[in-house]
Amino acid sequence: MRIPGGADGRRMLAVTCVDKIGSGLWGATAALYFTYVAGLGTAEIGLLLGASGAIGIAGPPLGGFLADRVPLRPLLIVIQIVRAAASLALLTTTDLFALLAIAAAGSLGDRASAVLTKLYATRVAGPDRARYQALNRTSSNIGWAVGGLVAAAALTAGSATVYRGLLVGDALSFLAAAALTLRCGEPPSASRLVTTGPKAPDATSPANPWRDRRYLAYTATEAVLFLDDSVFKIGLALWAVTATTAPHGLVPLLLVLNNVLVICFQVPFARFGTTRHAARRALLPLAAVFLAGGAAFAASATGTPWLAAVALTLAATAFTVAEMLHATVSWELSVSLAPPTAQGAYLGVHGLAQAVQRSVGPLAVTAAIAVGPAGWLAFGTGLAAMCCAQWRLVRDPDDRALSVPSVTVSEH
Repeated sequence: MRIPGGADGRRMLAVTCVDKIGSGLWGATAALYFTYVAGLGTAEIGLLLGASGAIGIAGPPLGGFLADRVPLRPLLIVIQIVRAAASLALLTTTDLFALLAIAAAGSLGDRASAVLTKLYATRVAGPDRARYQALNRTSSNIGWAVGGLVAAAALTAGSATVYRGLLVGDALSFLAAAALTLRCGEPPSASRLVTTGPKAPDATSPANPWRDRRYLAYTATEAVLFLDDSVFKIGLALWAVTATTAPHGLVPLLLVLNNVLVICFQVPFARFGTTRHAARRALLPLAAVFLAGGAAFAASATGTPWLAAVALTLAATAFTVAEMLHATVSWELSVSLAPPTAQGAYLGVHGLAQAVQRSVGPLAVTAAIAVGPAGWLAFGTGLAAMCCAQWRLVRDPDDRALSVPSVTVSEH
């Protein structure tokens, strides 16, 4: 299989997989570690995870800002080392405030590394970035699955030593990712050429995403469209066990279905994001899929257990298709709508969409569940409406949509 970006592209896919193996180890055990090893109460764990996550929201714009001014490869390596240090530092204390400071540093690194990895792929893959993004998401899902399976097997012992070992494994995955990144080359950067190169008499400063109201509006719509993440992390299980007659054992199977579908079909879905125009066209089918998913969730609350199971399966499939399609569209639009001289800063701002969704997404999903079937219909309709709004927002510059020219690094 041809990998966009050549050897560097292959190495960065390996970095993603190794990184997510560690994340899968820790993500499955974080709450258990803080409960049984650090000795924190439920409220303290909620404060720790919530506050550190809120601080981590600053990671994407900070990482993007730095990436336009310093070489990307060393910055990625430093971020991975910071993440490893933060993971190991959690082993050194049980004090809540010390744990909060450490977890916040790790959260900043986690969010920043996601944007920097995306930026590296954008620069090294060039016009094949849609296909590369699909391969990257596939690699990420494989890593998460491996890490989660290892954690599940290890947790059968349920001892403090196992929890500490999984945390050490998380840290080692970041160090391994840093070592792999050392073997990657530094990709070309139009933004650094502008920042560090000689300036012509009429040269202007790089574009500022914080002053680009339309790009900020686009990012706001993205925060809504990323809600599919909260559907799978919170909504599916909670709705299935509290509002439907489907067997509870169906829930983990549907989560496996989500992972398998992404691994199998994310790469074929890349064809929907090969250009900015293709990505924009895909927003309308995406609206229809979101609407169908909301309707299927609503239908799952009625009927016999087997009807509920069928409806939940259709809902999970629809939202998985939406996840894959939106990932492809989001990748292309977030890059092509950013000027090449400030891609890091723009992608950093775009990274806020996922960070914000992680904070407000659980509230939106639980609100839909509290309302009942009508809540899911409203949820799907709202996402569909946001797709249509984004479709209008990202029209060509000639149509007075976003003011940023449709150029990329690969075109220079």
